[in-house]
Amino acid sequence: MTAGKGRRTLRLLGLSAIVWAVAGLAYAQSYPAKTIRMIVPIAAGGGTDTTARLISQRLSEQLNVTIFVDNRPGAGMVIGTEVLAKSTPDGYTLGTVAPEFVINPSLRKLPYDTLKDFVCVTQITSGQYFLSTHPAVPTKTLKEFIALAKSRPGQVTFGSSGNGSANHLAGVLFQHMTGTKLVHVPYKGAAQSGTALISGEIDFMFSNVASAIHHVRSGRLRAVATSGAKRSPTAPEVPTLNESGLPGFVVTGFFAMLAPAGTPADIIAKLNAESVKALESAPVKERLMILGLEGVGSSSAECGKFIQSEITRWAPIVKAAGAKVD
Repeated sequence: MTAGKGRRTLRLLGLSAIVWAVAGLAYAQSYPAKTIRMIVPIAAGGGTDTTARLISQRLSEQLNVTIFVDNRPGAGMVIGTEVLAKSTPDGYTLGTVAPEFVINPSLRKLPYDTLKDFVCVTQITSGQYFLSTHPAVPTKTLKEFIALAKSRPGQVTFGSSGNGSANHLAGVLFQHMTGTKLVHVPYKGAAQSGTALISGEIDFMFSNVASAIHHVRSGRLRAVATSGAKRSPTAPEVPTLNESGLPGFVVTGFFAMLAPAGTPADIIAKLNAESVKALESAPVKERLMILGLEGVGSSSAECGKFIQSEITRWAPIVKAAGAKVD
């Protein structure tokens, strides 16, 4: 190749790069031009669904576009998450996930790669769980509850939003750390398990604060302890399991927004900026406080690192607890 031809080739390559960059920018600036689907891989009514609808409504207002929530429950969030992974990466299909997303790699064979098939938009919130009991359970403190469970091996029941869910594993870990023998009762989602607890069908469960706080306030549930490293700002009167006699027990939750891998970086950046703006708005802040959640609004990169760290954190917990998907 002559020097002249080489320079012409370089100029053409440079022009091509500029054209693609301008085209990508124009695409991002025109985004969104149609309805966005927000996949929630869990049944309607739980904390994940509530949070997804809250952020979707605010984003819809900010972006001036319809965002509809598409609940795809089943298989410990795997069904809906697989739909998200295999969706066209154009910014018009997003998803909201919970801790099950980072637990599943340690529990089961998945039809997608948790780290490669998604890109984080942002971590929406962080939160924790109540160890909540039905009021008929004759205990008020953690020590009393553990003593009761030990005196009734194989009789005390705990519910969850499904096999392999975060509150299932929290219950298994609780059993492992306390030396109790409990009976796990899985349900199709947090709403169903919460209803079962309120009705007295089960004795206790690790309830997402977002789902249980108003039932605790009304007296339909009793919050024995919280699962965080520190007390929940929503219910500061409730002690942590850590301080109540179970040192080392810390289980926290989160909600994060994802998109399929390959979604244009400019689209992710725009969604991230709008999500942060939404989380900083007074109406969303107030609603999250009521739900017992703390807004996060991390960058896409920070969210990705968080997801990876959570997968690493849950793996030994799953192993130590001997948790299995039934």
